[in-house]
Amino acid sequence: MTAERTLSYLKHRYGRIFFYLGDILTFLGYLMLLPTLVCIFYPEESYLSLTFVLAALITNFLGLSIKKRFENLDVGALTHEESEIIVFLSWMIAVIISAYPIAQLGSLNFSQAIFESVSGWTTTGLSVVDVENAPRILLFWRSLIQLAGGAGLAIIMVSAITGSRASGISISEGRGDQLVPHVKKSAEIVLTIYLGYALAGTLAYKFAGMSLFDALNHSFAAVSTGGFSTKAASIGHWDSLAIEIVTLPLMFLGSLSFLSAWMAIEGKFKNLAENGEIKIFCVFASLATLLIFWLTCWKLYPGLNKSIRVAIFETVSALTTTGFSTVPYNDWNSPGIMTMIILMLVGGGSCSTAGGLKQIRVWILYQQIKCEIYRFFYPPKTVLELEINEGDSARSFSDARFRNLAVFFSIYIFSYFVGVLVLTANGASVQQAMFEFASSLGTVGLSVGITSANMPDTVLWVETAGMFLGRLEFFVVIVSLLRLFKDTRLYFSRK
Repeated sequence: MTAERTLSYLKHRYGRIFFYLGDILTFLGYLMLLPTLVCIFYPEESYLSLTFVLAALITNFLGLSIKKRFENLDVGALTHEESEIIVFLSWMIAVIISAYPIAQLGSLNFSQAIFESVSGWTTTGLSVVDVENAPRILLFWRSLIQLAGGAGLAIIMVSAITGSRASGISISEGRGDQLVPHVKKSAEIVLTIYLGYALAGTLAYKFAGMSLFDALNHSFAAVSTGGFSTKAASIGHWDSLAIEIVTLPLMFLGSLSFLSAWMAIEGKFKNLAENGEIKIFCVFASLATLLIFWLTCWKLYPGLNKSIRVAIFETVSALTTTGFSTVPYNDWNSPGIMTMIILMLVGGGSCSTAGGLKQIRVWILYQQIKCEIYRFFYPPKTVLELEINEGDSARSFSDARFRNLAVFFSIYIFSYFVGVLVLTANGASVQQAMFEFASSLGTVGLSVGITSANMPDTVLWVETAGMFLGRLEFFVVIVSLLRLFKDTRLYFSRK
């Protein structure tokens, strides 16, 4: 390829990529204006809104300028690699821009602000902000980026564009749950369901006894399975059965695949009952609740009522990767902690706001193991076809897809133990490190106390990387970095 053709090829590719990044910057600019509405109810914080207004104007200007620069470009259909680069760079941009007001208003350094921003956008919920003394406008911003991160930048972008390129962007972010044939319409339905959860949650929390501000923030965090709270003790601050009853279904709905939610709306309850993810959730939630109650809670908390409440709530919070808590874990025994670690690693539903390995992958692995065992009872040349119910019908599961699943499991577990090793090298016990990094990589947000503003920078950045990789599920990050590296080398090596 000649130097001229190489340059033309790269200009066209990155022209298309930057066109969509301009969309993301414009969206972020508008998003950063929303926290200023808090000043209507808390006018004493009006002077803090200047931070958001300034950042919003600059971001919006950059976004519109980039879109203007490439508006005449024939965008056309995006390749899979280009879609993944757009998703990767969009998340990087969102994290960096969102960190600015967090640093300014939370009195955090660069590393801490990036950590908090990543925790918000990835819907993790681990925090280094002093929430009891932070301004309300900052608390609302944290909850807002969790709500946006739960929906996903791809879904937000796809709802505004049309064509085959929309589908590629959505799938690259791991959101392939197309509810209806039309991609844009599907994204709009997802956003409608999601925002409907948030509105219903806010009203329910208010009715249960929260202030309007707390209700709004906790509803955003619950449906996004994010876990940011306005209180240091999280949901435990209220010690209210009513608030816990409101939180439990919100966490479940947030971790539920939007395809499953759509089936429920359409009344396809039989298909829903046959869904592998629903079965996995019911089995893991039931067994874990019994184990945590029997092995930990009934010995630790006074009264049967308290023990049952804690066992149910903490189980659902960990399995849905929400990260709300009603009690600290400092006095929990090893069986309780290890059960929570397993739940955080398993995670929630695919194509949902939840993190972890995802229940559908665990279900597929279980079915594959069962299939291999059955194979021993059949003649050697017998072909057994594995069918998996991933939505409203059963689909054949090919060897290629299983290899992809096996690779993902391998990368996930390897990364998990690398993270655990780093945390133990920085002073954490093995059990503490396993819990904390399962929370980071699974984008959960529960903590045994390691995560704080005073933790070593090494731990902070390893947890930051874990949250980011866990949310984008490794392959998007790996493929994007490799493609960017190759294109950079191609640009500088052209003759």
